[in-house]
Amino acid sequence: MSSAEPVQRGAPEAESLGAWAAAQLGVAVTAVEAIPAGIGLRRFYRLRLAGPPGSAIARVDLPEDPAGRPAGAAPEPPLEPVRAFLERNRLPVPRRLAADPAHGVELLEDAGDESLCDAVAMATPTAGETLVAAAADLVPRLQRLGDDGSGVDAFRRRLDATLFRYKGELFAATSLPAALRRAPTPAERGAVLEAFDWIAERCARAPQRFAHRDFQSQNLILGRGPSPSPKLTLIDLQGAFLAPPEYDLVCLLRDSYLELAEPFVEGERERIRPLLPDAPPPDEFALRFDLLTLTRKGKDHARFLSAIARGDLRYRRFVPRTAAMLRRAAERTRAVAEPLGRLAELVLALPEEAPCAP
Repeated sequence: MSSAEPVQRGAPEAESLGAWAAAQLGVAVTAVEAIPAGIGLRRFYRLRLAGPPGSAIARVDLPEDPAGRPAGAAPEPPLEPVRAFLERNRLPVPRRLAADPAHGVELLEDAGDESLCDAVAMATPTAGETLVAAAADLVPRLQRLGDDGSGVDAFRRRLDATLFRYKGELFAATSLPAALRRAPTPAERGAVLEAFDWIAERCARAPQRFAHRDFQSQNLILGRGPSPSPKLTLIDLQGAFLAPPEYDLVCLLRDSYLELAEPFVEGERERIRPLLPDAPPPDEFALRFDLLTLTRKGKDHARFLSAIARGDLRYRRFVPRTAAMLRRAAERTRAVAEPLGRLAELVLALPEEAPCAP
C-alpha cells in the first residue's frame, strides 16, 4: 500500500487498516470496528476518525471462491469504475475516500449503520412501505443509464442463460431435496433445469437495462441529514449488469428480508412500470416479474439452506418467507408452459418450516 504498510490479513488486519487510513486521510483513527458480514466473502470495518469526516467504511475483498459463479464465467468486477459512473449520474452512492486496489481495499464514505431492512422492521407498516417506495423510485433512474464509454463492465455483463442455469443447479442441488425429502431423480433435477432454461429464453427477449443486480434492503443504507426525509445510499455495486426491466424490482419487492403485503407489492410494481424507459406491457411485466421471482428466490432459498447446513443460523428465519414467495410465483405461472408446470409441482412441495440446525 502507498503511504503505509500493506494491510495484514488475519488478526493484525484492523490495526493495519487504521494505520493505512490515517496516512491516507491525514487524520487519526481512534477505533476500528468490525461490521458483521453477510453470506459473501468481503469484510467490512467502521473506522472512527478524530476529525472530519468523523467515520469511514473500509471494505476488504478476500480471494474469490470460483464456486460462487458459473464455471467459465468471469469474476465479479471491482467496485470502480461503476461506483464513479453512478456518482457522475447523481445516483446515491458512497464517496470514495481512498483505495488500494492491489490489496482489495476501498475506503468509502460512511453512509450510516441502518439498512432499509432494519428501518422497515422498526417502522409502522405504512412508514415501512413509504421507505420501500422511495427505494423503488431509484429503479427507473438506474434503467435510464447508458454506456458512456468509461469502461463500466456492467454494460458488457448480462443476466444470461449461463447464470439462469447456475441458479437452477443451486436450487436442484439444495432446495429440491428439501421439497422431496429425499435425493431427486435425474428426471426431477432435469425438470428444474429445463424450467430455468425456459425462463432464460423468455427473458432474453426482454429489453436489457442497467440493473444493480442485488437491489435488496440490506444494500440500501438509510442516512438522515438536515432534511427530515431519509437519504438512501446504494452499496454493493460491483455486480451490476444488464437484465430485464423487472429484475431490480424483484430484488426489492420479493426481498426475503422484508415482510411486505401482497397488495402493496402489486401496487408498487404497477406504479413503477410506466416510469421505466421501456414501460413494458402490464401482462408481460407481471409474467416476467414472477419468472424472475422463481429464479432469484430459488437461488436465495438454496443459499439460505446451504448457510444453515454450515451452522450459520442467521438465515433460518427467512426460509419460510422465501418458500412462500416461490410457491406463489409457481402457482401463478404453472399454466404458462409445460416446463413451468413441472417446476410448480416441485416448488409447491417445499416445506413451510425452516430446517433444524445441523
